[in-house]
Amino acid sequence: MSTDTTANNVKSIFDNSIKAKQDARDVLNLPITTAIEAMAAALKNGNKILSCGNGGSAADAQHFAAELVCRFERERPALAAIALTVDTSALTAISNDYHYDETFARQIDALAKPDDVLLAISTSGFSPNIVRAIEQAHEQEMVVVALTGRDGGQVAKILNDNDIEVRVPSESTARIQEVHLLTIHCLCDQIDNLLFPEES
Repeated sequence: MSTDTTANNVKSIFDNSIKAKQDARDVLNLPITTAIEAMAAALKNGNKILSCGNGGSAADAQHFAAELVCRFERERPALAAIALTVDTSALTAISNDYHYDETFARQIDALAKPDDVLLAISTSGFSPNIVRAIEQAHEQEMVVVALTGRDGGQVAKILNDNDIEVRVPSESTARIQEVHLLTIHCLCDQIDNLLFPEES
């Protein structure tokens, strides 16, 4: 493969990513805005946000929690967020003693209280442990923000009227993940804006 071919392929990947974001912008504006408001309200009221996902979505869940606990682009107090993907002892114990499907649900059972928020990330919407996490979140009267793609999968079917789905209009896992990351940055930026508005 020539250097020119590789360079053209890279350009095409950029173009496809840009198009996916443009396609998603107007479709996702309202659900992202609604998610921002729900998360900011929960944090303001002393609640916390739990996040989970698998693979690249696990990295996104950790990225989101880190931005809240540390900071995003401005100095402000730490915000309460926990990524359920990081405790290897809990993950392996739950998988071994129960089932991998319970990895996040069991942690939610231990850590969540009513009006906390679950950020559940699944590009396909069919991840069994994400489905179980949402079911457990409902049992504990949490608000669920689900980042999905394609047709929303099983996740979309089990969300209730209080939940928020941010469904990326794409069939490509890579493009869905890229829009999920941009969504996470929107969440972080505007949560900060609502909770700690800068003086003009």
